[in-house]
Amino acid sequence: MSDYPFGFSNRDDDPERKPGDQSSGSGANNPFGAMGGGGFDPSQIGQMLSQLGAMFSTMGQPGGQSGPVNYDIAKRLARQQLGTTVTPISSGAHSAVSDAAHLAELWLDAATTFPAGATKTVAWTANDWIEETLPTWKRLCDPVAEQVSGMWTSTLPAEAREFAGPMVGMLGQMGGLAFGSQLGQALGQLAKEVLTSTDIGLPLGPDGTAALMPTAIAEFSEGLEQPESEILVYLSAREAAHQRLFAHVPWLRQQVLGAVEDYARGIKMDFSAIEQAAQNLDPMTLAADPSKLEELLSQGTFEPQTTPEQKAALERLETLLALIEGWVETVVGDAVGDRLPGAGALAETLRRRRATGGPAEQTFATLVGLELRPRKVREAAALWRRLTTDTGIEKRDGVWAHPDLLPDSADLDSPAGFIDSILGGGTAVFDDPLQQLAETEARERAEKEAKAAQDADKPDDQDGETSK
Repeated sequence: MSDYPFGFSNRDDDPERKPGDQSSGSGANNPFGAMGGGGFDPSQIGQMLSQLGAMFSTMGQPGGQSGPVNYDIAKRLARQQLGTTVTPISSGAHSAVSDAAHLAELWLDAATTFPAGATKTVAWTANDWIEETLPTWKRLCDPVAEQVSGMWTSTLPAEAREFAGPMVGMLGQMGGLAFGSQLGQALGQLAKEVLTSTDIGLPLGPDGTAALMPTAIAEFSEGLEQPESEILVYLSAREAAHQRLFAHVPWLRQQVLGAVEDYARGIKMDFSAIEQAAQNLDPMTLAADPSKLEELLSQGTFEPQTTPEQKAALERLETLLALIEGWVETVVGDAVGDRLPGAGALAETLRRRRATGGPAEQTFATLVGLELRPRKVREAAALWRRLTTDTGIEKRDGVWAHPDLLPDSADLDSPAGFIDSILGGGTAVFDDPLQQLAETEARERAEKEAKAAQDADKPDDQDGETSK
């Protein structure tokens, strides 16, 4: 069974995955994994039945949530993982976060042309993170879940859909419960380990709100040589840099979400393979040996088929996220490099955390289906560094003026040509289609007004000649 529940990609699509790597892929997040070769654990039956009972108790209730993902269940399961009590943020931690954010903003002013993007900086608990980021997760998960859920009925004849109406509705609710359960498990794990609201490269929180997680940062700081206060300032600078970029590049958030939606629209299922698999199913065998079901699911029969259009959408999304992360890494390095002696070591620690598949990368892959490869981030950071050195901060940041100006995946592999285009005035001579349209309309309007004025003058001249 794919570890990408919303149907993004199969493990074989990733050419960089090492052979034998089981950190993700079939079985890693398989809900039937406990029934497989590792042996069935009877002690898990009670917990599984309790969770299923809570899920099904919400079905059919007035006011119950409908949609491709049951977010009520997701929130409940996520909070369940955090335990009954979550330690509140102390007043001292709130003050430390505020002071670190203020210092980071001052340092960033000289490293980028983008002004401060956050109107406030807050300290969140894990529960706060779940509550505040859920609206963004809805935008990320809904398009894919809707497409996957709709595929099962879209191929039915109209008569069959009408006849199976009640059953289709029930299956839709069950699908929403399944998606919500998987989302809740992932968010609960991620909420305990993320360091900021932009830890996965996206502004998950509300607009204009920068957020840091003091409890997770304290745990992250254990064993590192740098003081926790220094680490807090460094992470505050990263959070503030993300906020500046997304606040002053208004199209950026929609470009990222649009790539997810483009992928979702192209999801297809091989129903002939599903039909063939169903013909070979023996319910009695599955009941006697649940591992047979895991074996069937692991064959990829029920996984969406990746199309060329989807691969192109994934490449755009991967490249865009790498460019965001690379720009932040470059700007923060310039802002704090001479002020925090341990900044270089901290940057390397975060790179290794990402390269080894840290919690943010693993969970983002599980929920959205994208693995942000470290190679792309390194290449993006190298490109932004060369742009800064060769063209200056203003031209570097000017690349974000329009999505058509951004480098693509090929430019990350070979940045020389892209940098030469910027040195040659690429951003200055770029023709903005909206600006072109406005100029064309203004020119046409001026020509019409001039012609109308000429036509208005002609009768007067003719009348004058006639009177003479």
